[in-house]
Amino acid sequence: SVNNNACRFADPNQVTACETLIDTLREAGDSIGAKIHVEVTQVPKHLGEPVFHKLDADIAHAMMSINAVKGVEIGDGFDVVQQRGSEHRDTITAEGFMTNHAGGTLGGISTGQPLRINVAFKPTSSIAQPTSSITPQGEGLTVSATGRHDPCVALRAVPITEAMLALVLMDHVLRDRAQNTRHHTTHTQSMETLS
Repeated sequence: SVNNNACRFADPNQVTACETLIDTLREAGDSIGAKIHVEVTQVPKHLGEPVFHKLDADIAHAMMSINAVKGVEIGDGFDVVQQRGSEHRDTITAEGFMTNHAGGTLGGISTGQPLRINVAFKPTSSIAQPTSSITPQGEGLTVSATGRHDPCVALRAVPITEAMLALVLMDHVLRDRAQNTRHHTTHTQSMETLS
């Protein structure tokens, strides 16, 4: 579990290397960025709208609202620029989708497949290493941050990222429930799963 180690790595074989990197950065007074991967299973189908309340747009909006976030990928994200349409499309069969390149949404609406989201966090600029800046009068000076600063803010952001995603999903579940009473039973079960 990601909650069982300070680096919040899903792969326990990488934890020691991460801890060593963080210690090295702390000693050097520097910082590093990171990518958080969040995956949600058992997402109900048909959450979202095709234009104004796209599920993926609301997810991206919420993730970008978290401090230090500089990028959001859903599904294959930026890897799609190297794919062809014949490779990227999520073909559906009677048994369900064969792939999940879109990351659980198509046309802004959930497909019932797992939502796959990556969130990029910048390295914090509040570090002990000195840097150049200017005064309010425009005069040059050198500044450095003092006190305790995290070498990687993303390590503390995992539960924040999960919570923001849960809020977006619950908002969409409740919105869909209010607009589509025929799905009431499905969404009652979904809310119990998500909560």
